[in-house]
This record gives sequence, C-alpha cells and structure tokens, in this order.
Amino acid sequence: MRTMLEYKGYLGSVEYNDDELLHGRLEFIRDRVLYEGENVRSLKTAFHEAVDDYLRLCATESRKPDMPLKGSFNVRPGHDLHRRAMLYSRRRGVSLNAIVSDALRHYLERNEHAVQD
Repeated sequence: MRTMLEYKGYLGSVEYNDDELLHGRLEFIRDRVLYEGENVRSLKTAFHEAVDDYLRLCATESRKPDMPLKGSFNVRPGHDLHRRAMLYSRRRGVSLNAIVSDALRHYLERNEHAVQD
C-alpha cells in the first residue's frame, strides 16, 4: 500500500528519488503542488506548508482552491454493463447512481483488507 499524508482534507504522496530525497505532490487535484524533505519529519512539515501555501495563494488570487475527491466521477462500463445496470435500477425503482454506489461499497468492504495487508 502506498503511504499518503493527510492535512486539511488534502492528500499527499510520499516517494523518494535516486538521491534518496523524499518528495511528494498533492494528489487528486488539478493544480500541481510539490514538496520535498530530507527525512519523514521534514517531508511532513513541507507537506503542511505546501497545503497552507496553496490555500493562501488561492485566497490571494480570489479563486476557489481545488478540493480532492469531490464525490463524483465518470464510469464507462461499456454498453452491455450500462444497459444491465440501468434495467436493474429501473426494476427496483432506485437511481443508477445508488446501484453503482452500493456495488462499489460492497466491493470495497469485501476487498479492502487485501490492499491493507
């Protein structure tokens, strides 16, 4: 499992390069925000500073900061699976969104432990 940092709702990656310098970026946003450190403590500090600087910059520019994982994404299951899911949702009187969310929730509940090990 990949290590992620979290601060003020932002997620950041943790990686290292050939020079054994730790570095990362804010994940799941369109803006490119990078940080680096010589050890774990300095990387965490740099991550927090990067988030704070990003929020400050957005405020200075009077623009809304990009927020990660807003709660929606496009799914392209292909014609047959889309058709089957739509018919299933109609027969049960629920939205396709509810069917997809339910299926994703059940899948993750059954499989998350394999990724965490």
